Amino acid sequence: MTKKLVLKVGVHDEKSKQKAMKAVSSLAGIESLSMDMKEKKLTVIGGVDPVKVVGKLKKFGHTELVSVGPAKEPEKKKEEEKKVEVKTEGEKKKESEQIDELLQLYKKHYPHYTQYYSVHSVEDNPNACVIC
Repeated sequence: MTKKLVLKVGVHDEKSKQKAMKAVSSLAGIESLSMDMKEKKLTVIGGVDPVKVVGKLKKFGHTELVSVGPAKEPEKKKEEEKKVEVKTEGEKKKESEQIDELLQLYKKHYPHYTQYYSVHSVEDNPNACVIC
């Protein structure tokens, strides 16, 4: 689940800001980081544990967790979903033609890969070991 964390960090210059952002960015699950030096607030968006973020930032000075909440979904995604649903048949054909063309190019580039699978049964091979 994506969360939005707002933290007040005791950084005083650009160098300490870069160190703090680098430390937080090393955590897994971070989607975006932004720092407001005027208010000394760090905004972290992602599926990361707030305790781990605060633990990383305590090395650089006083850290205070201001708020934790769900990240707002951009409205652009909703609009894009609507656009995807409204595709015409001509566009669908164009997409399928593109897929076919890419598949043909792939087959030309990797001719040794086959699309056929062989299934061997134990009864076909008399030397196969089977425990009944």
